[in-house]
This record gives sequence, structure tokens and C-alpha cells, in this order.
Amino acid sequence: MNSTPTDLGRLPRVVRAYLHAHARGDVPAAADCFTPAAVVVDDASPYRGREEIRSWLSRSSTEYTYTTTPTAAVRRSTEHWNVTQRIEGDFPGGAADLVYGFTIDDAHIATLVISPA
Repeated sequence: MNSTPTDLGRLPRVVRAYLHAHARGDVPAAADCFTPAAVVVDDASPYRGREEIRSWLSRSSTEYTYTTTPTAAVRRSTEHWNVTQRIEGDFPGGAADLVYGFTIDDAHIATLVISPA
């Protein structure tokens, strides 16, 4: 699979919308970026469908106080994008680099897999 580095402004609109909504804690707007049957995997736990994703977003946005800074974006294919983000906050360790692996389907996010960089 080819991987092409890209600037963050060239990310698909739905990925930019999700990252922006998530960074400002707008759970409804972030959840609306997903397909109805989307799957998010975070800390090896899957969240299926918008309702579970909305609950995950609500919980993850209030569990700790943190900021996110996108540091890199890679287009793996037309539908697959990786965004590396630097997370800093009051969680154990205080900072982490995470890769957000997006799969886009019909202008929405079909899957999001979050893993350590």
C-alpha cells in the first residue's frame, strides 16, 4: 500500500470536521461525522454505531483535560488516512503521540482506529 505524506489542509473535509469538533469538545458535531454503522477502536475497545461512539466521545472528553495538536497526515489510499496527534494533559504520563487511522465511506467516517504512534 502506498503512503503519501500530505499537509493537514488536504485532509478530507469530514476528517478535518471531526478533528475540529473533537478538539473543541463538540460531541454532537464529532459524532455526526460518522456513518450510522461506524466503528471506533480506542484502547483495543470497539464502539459500534453513532450512539456508542457518542457515549465514547462524551466519556473521553470529560475523563481528562487535554489538548490535541495534529502533527502529521498521511494518505494511505483514497479512503484511508492516518493523522498523528500530540495529546497533552492531566492523564497518566501527561503526553502521548497517537495515530488516528480513518476510513472514509461516502463523505463520512466508517472506521477510526486510535493507536500509539
